[in-house]
Amino acid sequence: MITESITLFQALGDSRKVAEAKAELAQCYWRAGDNDTARILLTTALERLTTGGNARANALLILSSVEWAESRYKEVLRILTENAQVFERITNHTIRGTYHNQMGIVLEEIGAASKSRTDYFQRAINEYRVADECFRLARHVVFRALVKNNTANLLRELHRFKEAHDYLEQARRLFIRAREKVRVAQVDDTLAQVFIAEGKYKQAELTARTAARSFERAGRHCFLAETLINQGIALARMRETARAQFIFRKAIEIAHNAGSLNRAGLASLTMIEEIDALPRELQSVAFAKAKEWLASSDRPDIKPRLNAVRKKLGPPLQSDQSEDVLEVLFNKRYDLKAEVLRVEHDLISQTLTNVNGKVTDAAEFLGIGYQTLAFIIETKHPDLLKQRTPGRRRPRKTKA
Repeated sequence: MITESITLFQALGDSRKVAEAKAELAQCYWRAGDNDTARILLTTALERLTTGGNARANALLILSSVEWAESRYKEVLRILTENAQVFERITNHTIRGTYHNQMGIVLEEIGAASKSRTDYFQRAINEYRVADECFRLARHVVFRALVKNNTANLLRELHRFKEAHDYLEQARRLFIRAREKVRVAQVDDTLAQVFIAEGKYKQAELTARTAARSFERAGRHCFLAETLINQGIALARMRETARAQFIFRKAIEIAHNAGSLNRAGLASLTMIEEIDALPRELQSVAFAKAKEWLASSDRPDIKPRLNAVRKKLGPPLQSDQSEDVLEVLFNKRYDLKAEVLRVEHDLISQTLTNVNGKVTDAAEFLGIGYQTLAFIIETKHPDLLKQRTPGRRRPRKTKA
């Protein structure tokens, strides 16, 4: 529908409305995980929206969300800082609140790995406070709940867990009242991170699993990948290595297929960090892809983490490039019927070898009737006919 509106606005020669519609279309692509297309549309839109106002401010906010999704935090901070005057002139409380909320999020993320950690966090708290006031004036319940969720995440970083739980409970109540299931899942994802920080891994895994189901049903693949990473961390620290590996690999595949390579790289990196017993080939491929996918990330903690993993792995392995590396990285799919048929074939073949091809003896060892085994060989595994002894027709009995 938005694409059709662009066509109509172009026919009318209204370039400003075309630009506004392209910004909205970009938001659709961002939600679907196609950040490259969203960025192209926004760049085109901002070239038209040169004057200040709600339309340009909205496009800038969407662009900051796109860059955030790619973990380019310094770029987000640059966009918001350089356009601060645009938002200061805005009278729309919702747009202004969104600006301050976005600013708080990026300050928090940069501060998490900065030497000026306390300064960044205090600035983020101030931004959240202003955002909450703007949304209160706008009477926007959902956005106020989002700010409370973000504040709780910051309090987790400061190890103020009780306050974090209080804010999350407030956010949950507001989202439930607004019937925002996906937002409730976001609160659960934050809660899972708080539980992990507290060392309550069982509660963290259960909460992350609940959030993952909601994101999966809603088709929010980027959010799903993030909460799967948290679930994988909880499982790994509970020593449930096999399940943790499966969840991490699922997160990598979902993020990759959604086009969010930075999330796929983060899942790969976290999997190596959390699971020591990974197969050597999987470790090597995961590290190579993490290094590639996180190359453009602005997160300050990424390079130190990559260096630590490199030391952990030791000399790099020369992986077999003839095989698709993604097949090594993703969870392997199985065809149940084909696997059962293969196992059945191998078992019958080995049994026939052991009894010199005598179907009667093989049937006894396999616990089935002679005729049943003969029928299975003839209809399902005809290549085994050469392993069995030739069938002997028994003479028909006649009456005396």
